[in-house]
Amino acid sequence: MCGISGFVSNELDQSVIAETAKSMSAQIKHRGPDNSGIWIDKNIGIALAHQRLSIVDLSMAGAQPMVSYCGRYYIVFNGEIYNHLDIRSQIKEAIKWRGHSDTETLINAISYFGLEKTLQKIKGMFSFALWDKSSKQLTLAKDRIGEKPLYYGFSGESLVFASELKAIIKFPSFSKIIDRNALSL
Repeated sequence: MCGISGFVSNELDQSVIAETAKSMSAQIKHRGPDNSGIWIDKNIGIALAHQRLSIVDLSMAGAQPMVSYCGRYYIVFNGEIYNHLDIRSQIKEAIKWRGHSDTETLINAISYFGLEKTLQKIKGMFSFALWDKSSKQLTLAKDRIGEKPLYYGFSGESLVFASELKAIIKFPSFSKIIDRNALSL
């Protein structure tokens, strides 16, 4: 099942970024009891957290957050890429692979083909958050059917996301006030 969470925030004090990421991730621990990981860049105010349920690659080579072979991209991923072996075979000579996970295939395909082309190639059920260190851009993506959950929104000036709402509620400036106008829509 796995679970992802994180944020991009310029309003959080650097001293609470790691604690906030841990608190959010702890709320979805049941989604991935095998392992957990957090990647942060305090200077930018970004955190990516992952709760892992090991299925495809049981080794630590499949641990997340994961960085691409070129060091440009960081990803937290929930789901399965059904055709990852086919995609991997298209780029296998260009990369020194660490493991056998579909996450590693996905992030390195993004690095090799680009995000848009990779999204067109992959088949599966997924949601992920991808940080591009070069452009300082966060991309949130879901499969075409929307099978894997991904909630996101703004809390003040911060973009917050997670596989479940209870992780987002742990963000310090999150307000539980219901927007009645949005509710009527």
